[in-house]
Amino acid sequence: MAAIAELRGKRLYLDANVFIYALESLAPWKEPAQALLRWIDAGQCSAVTSELTLAECLTKPLQLGQTENAKLYENAIQSRPDFTVVPVGREILIEAARLRAPEGLKLPDAIHAATAIQNACDVFVTNDKSLVRLSGVQTMLLSQIGAE
Repeated sequence: MAAIAELRGKRLYLDANVFIYALESLAPWKEPAQALLRWIDAGQCSAVTSELTLAECLTKPLQLGQTENAKLYENAIQSRPDFTVVPVGREILIEAARLRAPEGLKLPDAIHAATAIQNACDVFVTNDKSLVRLSGVQTMLLSQIGAE
């Protein structure tokens, strides 16, 4: 298991599941997810995510009528110092298609990967084991990160 301290000074890409575990306090991954968000807010590392993350995270709360949870995601997934929410633009979509063709990635996963690559992220943090084979960016599972 990697210590969170190994991520100091790195530029991370945060997949949607990092926010889901952190904001909904879902065990067993809530501690490393919450620790990552605290580290970013403290300036220990920087992070990027796609606007797609917001759409993915809002879906279930909106389906269930959980307006307070939806608001939590809206507040958490917005740009601030050391955290950038990147729009899904043409360049990212072209890169996503390039990644998707040989890798067989689902379109949302390809958009996340393309966003990470286009924004020079050092590490793609996810808990989706199917993404460990991404090319162009190191992938780290949340389950590999120890809390602070």
